[in-house]
Amino acid sequence: MATRRPTETPPEAHAATRQALLSAAADVFAECGFRNATIRDICRRAGANVAAINYHFGDKAGLYSEVLAEQSRVVRERFPARPADAESLSPEQQLAAFVRTFLQRVLSPDVHARHGRIMTREMVDPTDALDRLVKEAIRPDAERLMAIMRAMLGPDLPASTIRLCGMSVVGQILFYCHCQPVIRRLFPDLPADASRLDELAEHITRFSLAALKHYPLAPADGRTTRLPRKRSSPAPA
Repeated sequence: MATRRPTETPPEAHAATRQALLSAAADVFAECGFRNATIRDICRRAGANVAAINYHFGDKAGLYSEVLAEQSRVVRERFPARPADAESLSPEQQLAAFVRTFLQRVLSPDVHARHGRIMTREMVDPTDALDRLVKEAIRPDAERLMAIMRAMLGPDLPASTIRLCGMSVVGQILFYCHCQPVIRRLFPDLPADASRLDELAEHITRFSLAALKHYPLAPADGRTTRLPRKRSSPAPA
């Protein structure tokens, strides 16, 4: 029977150190962003040696990429984009479920404290880690939404139009995440946070469905729709 040498670190200790680094790094990256975060601060909070970063992740960039991936996995597992009963739902019901799930991801206080803040910083000042995040997390959700848009709008609209419609839905959701400081100042009696999640989900869904209902009436040949020009009143004599 093989025995472990006294200097060897048990596998469970390695796993615990790795998880401690990921947790501490998530807090530091949320507070400072990738570029201002320091390895020393992360290791101090994790109670780990600086060399542990190189051992488990290679460097700070590798650690940051893994933090983004792990935070995304946690959020996606807690709030999956595809409901378990998706096959029995109409496209309109699937859109409602998608909107609600996305709002839960960006407005839930415990999620926003880490994942939301890190993602906000990443959108403003993107790093190389964004490529992996798009491939593993964002693109699958985008494809899910585009399939819903296609089912609602039919096969005749070009893919570019389907994408624009999907991004318009997502834009409404992200507005309530990124613009909360402005909303609170404009309408202090209408907080755009998790306390109004049901109301916001219903509004975004109804607003989007109303727009999508009439969207196929627009030109499908790529031409810009021109609004009728308002006639100017004659100048007084």
